[in-house]
Amino acid sequence: MQTEIRPATDKDLKDLDAFIEEHRYSKSADYFIRQYEEQTSEGNRVLLIARGEGQLLGYCVLNWQPKYAFFKAHDIPEIQDLNVHKDFRKQGIATFMIQDCEKRAIEKGLKTMGISFGLTPSYGAAQKLYFKLGYRPDGHGATYDRKVVVHGDIRPIDDDLCLMLIKDLQTP
Repeated sequence: MQTEIRPATDKDLKDLDAFIEEHRYSKSADYFIRQYEEQTSEGNRVLLIARGEGQLLGYCVLNWQPKYAFFKAHDIPEIQDLNVHKDFRKQGIATFMIQDCEKRAIEKGLKTMGISFGLTPSYGAAQKLYFKLGYRPDGHGATYDRKVVVHGDIRPIDDDLCLMLIKDLQTP
């Protein structure tokens, strides 16, 4: 399938809202509007969409200013909220979106990319894919809401409990 990855425009916001409603992802009503505004006003992030055969196949956010302290201190952008439509999974679309983000980081002269996954079984496909693509743990253990969890901490097991990963980018 021919797939196009590009920054979202205001015309894509309706499709993005329908996408998360169809998949029953819990996002605030203005989630994509906020992501788009961050993209257009300050350039702190890029809301990327994957389109093919005239429909939205997936999306992700490339955050140039992530709140995770290790990434922030080392100028590491983070790929966030990567989702592919359930009918188009296992067709290389997530890989294509990740590679597009990596290319954008290389074009900015950055040497490392960050990404994370949740620690529940629902993130199993992402866990396998990110390792396959060369991402490895950053060495700081689990995080909760992008803050390192230390021994003895008690945190809920939900989407905010993550393992942060990094990848060294090869410059051409």
